Amino acid sequence: MSAVGAAAPYLHHPADSHSGQVSFLGAQLRPEVAAMPRLLGDLDRSTFRKLLKLVVSSLQGEDCREAVQRLGTGAHLSEERLGALLAGTHTLLQQALRLPPASLKPDTFKDQLQELSIPQDLIMDLASVVFGSQRPLLDSVARQQGSWLPHVAYFRWRVDVAISTSALARSLQPSVLMQLMLSDGSTYCFEIPTAKFQELRYSVALMLKEMADLEKKCEHKLQD
Repeated sequence: MSAVGAAAPYLHHPADSHSGQVSFLGAQLRPEVAAMPRLLGDLDRSTFRKLLKLVVSSLQGEDCREAVQRLGTGAHLSEERLGALLAGTHTLLQQALRLPPASLKPDTFKDQLQELSIPQDLIMDLASVVFGSQRPLLDSVARQQGSWLPHVAYFRWRVDVAISTSALARSLQPSVLMQLMLSDGSTYCFEIPTAKFQELRYSVALMLKEMADLEKKCEHKLQD
């Protein structure tokens, strides 16, 4: 399969840094991003800007297949090189755009691209996409196109007290009856004793605290 074929999903559908900061590209650099410095070596800025415009259009959900073919012909780029450049640029922007602007600062973004040996003038063009006027639109499209698991749409609960059971004439054991309705229309009902409910409450609170601590830790490292 050619590189253009490998890059098709990027265009057809709407690591720690040396400075000690957490890279916005993740702990392990994606191969298509790692190949970019070599592929960008003799690429002129005008051609890169055309390529970048295509990637931004694809992020906005546009069909760029014909424009990609015209760019490859006009810039005399092979299918393999063009496909690899498109895939690498798309992945790089996608990784940067998944972080809120407050978490990824422009200087941090530029410094980490410099460590990848991306040419300085091309770094400025990439930064203009991530931190420029198109950012709100890109964020909006990403939210609309994102796939989400069903979430809780409605929640009901009550406490029942069993006065007696078949084994005990006098029980008086409380239990919590819950009903969850999810956004996909599915409904779940379950009953748990108060002891298990307290375990559930503690586990959820602990998980939320750990998530908040992890998020703060990542934000501090990105901002340092």
